Amino acid sequence: MNETTPNAADLVYARVKQRILQGDFEGGRMLSEGELAAEHGVSRTPVREAFLRLQAEGWMRLYPKRGALVVESTPGEIAQVLEARRLLENYAVQRTVRDEHTRQDLAAELARAVDAQRRAAQADDTEAFVSADADFHNAIIRSAGNTLLTTFAEGLRQRQQRVTATSIRTPERMTAVVARHERLAAAIAAGDADAFRTTLDAHFEAAHGVRAGTSPADQTAGAAR
Repeated sequence: MNETTPNAADLVYARVKQRILQGDFEGGRMLSEGELAAEHGVSRTPVREAFLRLQAEGWMRLYPKRGALVVESTPGEIAQVLEARRLLENYAVQRTVRDEHTRQDLAAELARAVDAQRRAAQADDTEAFVSADADFHNAIIRSAGNTLLTTFAEGLRQRQQRVTATSIRTPERMTAVVARHERLAAAIAAGDADAFRTTLDAHFEAAHGVRAGTSPADQTAGAAR
């Protein structure tokens, strides 16, 4: 890579951020400017610029002459992400199940996402699995036809991806998620919003250890005990 290219810092930023989101650079890890510069074939300057952007977005914390610390996902943050997703998805399903055509279109889209997750689990491809997982949940929210909520959900997508990546470390865990997604899709296809709600609650608790009704403050306090 030619470090004089204006996009050098952008490329380093994108690659480092992707590795954070997919869990390769886990929370609490210290990253070195020099090591990443050598890895990407650039000087430290584009790496430093990328680190500054990642710090501004809340993914890193910089320590002069030491490097950059990848910020951990706190229990409170995870609870906030899941609480937002729970509210958005339940609302979307309540609206979607009223119209059979919309409901069946969504069920078909979810089946494709589940199939992509199944293939990723078989290949032990975490990155592809996490991306398909986000596609699955965002398709549900998008089905409500509310562009403001869809935009909000897209804003959650990156944090959702990181939360998912930290909770699925083995093909067995991925396979368990696929089975729960199949049950969620079946509830939507049947037009059963109540079944979807209870299945979603069970899914979040099994995948992330966060029970329905647990506030972010409660989750943080529980982790501290």
